[in-house]
Amino acid sequence: MNNSTSHLSHSEKPHQSQPANWVYAKSVEKLSISGVSMARIAGKQVAIFNTAEGIRACDNRCPHEGYPLKEGSVSDNCILTCNWHNWKFDLNSGDNLYGGDQLRTYPVQTRKGETGEEIWIDISDPPYEEQYFRITENLRHAFIDHSYDRIAREIARLSKLGADPFDAIRLSIQWSVNHLEFGWTHAYASMADWLLVYQEAYDDEEELKLLSLVECIAHTAFDVLREPEYPYNTDIRPFDEAEFLQAIEMENEPMATALVRGGLAQGLNFEDLEYALSFAALAHYNDFGHSLIYVNKAKELIQTLGQGVTEALVLSLVRHFIFASREDKIPEFRTYQPTLATWNNTDKGELTQKPNEELPRPDHWHKKGIKQSLETTLSFSHLLGADIYPALLEAVSNNMLNFDISQQYKTQITVSGNVNWLDFTHGLTFANAVRKQCERFPELWPQGLLQIACFVGRNAAFTTAESQFEDWQADLTKGNMQQHMSNILEQVFDHGIDEYIASVHWIKTALAAREEIELASAHTGQIIFAALNRFINSPLKRKQPRRTAYQSLQFVAKE
Repeated sequence: MNNSTSHLSHSEKPHQSQPANWVYAKSVEKLSISGVSMARIAGKQVAIFNTAEGIRACDNRCPHEGYPLKEGSVSDNCILTCNWHNWKFDLNSGDNLYGGDQLRTYPVQTRKGETGEEIWIDISDPPYEEQYFRITENLRHAFIDHSYDRIAREIARLSKLGADPFDAIRLSIQWSVNHLEFGWTHAYASMADWLLVYQEAYDDEEELKLLSLVECIAHTAFDVLREPEYPYNTDIRPFDEAEFLQAIEMENEPMATALVRGGLAQGLNFEDLEYALSFAALAHYNDFGHSLIYVNKAKELIQTLGQGVTEALVLSLVRHFIFASREDKIPEFRTYQPTLATWNNTDKGELTQKPNEELPRPDHWHKKGIKQSLETTLSFSHLLGADIYPALLEAVSNNMLNFDISQQYKTQITVSGNVNWLDFTHGLTFANAVRKQCERFPELWPQGLLQIACFVGRNAAFTTAESQFEDWQADLTKGNMQQHMSNILEQVFDHGIDEYIASVHWIKTALAAREEIELASAHTGQIIFAALNRFINSPLKRKQPRRTAYQSLQFVAKE
């Protein structure tokens, strides 16, 4: 057989750092009959076309949804159209003319064989670096377009390549951080939760691992979709904790950012900044408790992804603090700061619990409004914060369990009545963050506990008179609890919810509940699980067309 090369069909040359792997595919004569053929080579399906520009070869499966490209159409200028969804590919380069997934093309040679001209194809893979660059560049385009399916395919390709799949998360932070106008969103917070799911998945649960990565990256892509850049101040000042907290209080983003950059330049890491960030998050009833949750999630993300993401996450967190609403400044919560000012913070001194004194119970907060809830919490301020927390945790969980679900179907109500499930799940996830941060920094218990009390008092008015416990309880003996939680999490993993803000509350609430159940008393654990069970299995009405119309008419009429 004569193996001399007579033709190299297109501009993709054999990869210099990889040995060529030329494999016989078809005879030229057989291809010339129909102009298109498919060869099975080393487990690959390769489509071969006799075009006006010569013989071309590519993957037979369309990278979009896998339909056979041999059934496609080829134009005179070597453009292949997949007839299922009209995707078009340049057979010379594999470029997708519609900006979607690229098509794998193969170098082709024609050789003189014993019985005539033969088609040989080089099926060697490109070097690792080239594949990595192409996959991550394709992922970037999918991210920019918020193309959920394509994001999933590119991450699957990254994993198949043997790269660190967390690189996709790191890159998504890099691509998004300058496009978040108001800093952190639930997208970053959900990364910590979904990555925990990934780490807990078994090696054979590839689908679960992939969906975990896709969910947080796609959510981030959605939050920055078509957003311009909002650059951060690049100044650097030596970090000073008092100056930093003052800059946050004065909503001075350039100063706060410069101080953070200075701290990181000094070699500080997240743990060195964590107290200041936690204090800033609790300095007000910030953004309905989100700020403290975000501090905790930032810590978890950095622990998982490495110090390389610290600057981006902390700068974004600081921007969130600057723009966060401060609910303690509105009339509804105006008694919060005066109550905090009179707290007897025994976490800095001696325990003053009296002998045989009864610890607080959840029913101490039952059906009490905001002012009364704050006063009740204050009445226990002579105790350690860790001794007050369990009762408040159960109180906030009881409210969630007994949410009056009819509230989300009311239409002719004032804006202050716009309450839904997420108002109640926030109470539980915020309590979870309070416990974790205040165990680390006990001097912050007063702020954390009083803000949990704000949740309890605000939500009390929207609970049912009768307890829902019997309808949603489960046998949480040691042998059953894990199985019940696994069943809940299985529902969460395949949530089927189109709106990210809703689906992220499923995952974050489920994981927060699981953590608290493991640490709580048996009775409190029962309440938390029943509340979670009801939430996951109840309708969640997110859009309120009729209510919005009613409230808009009322608002405009009073202008």
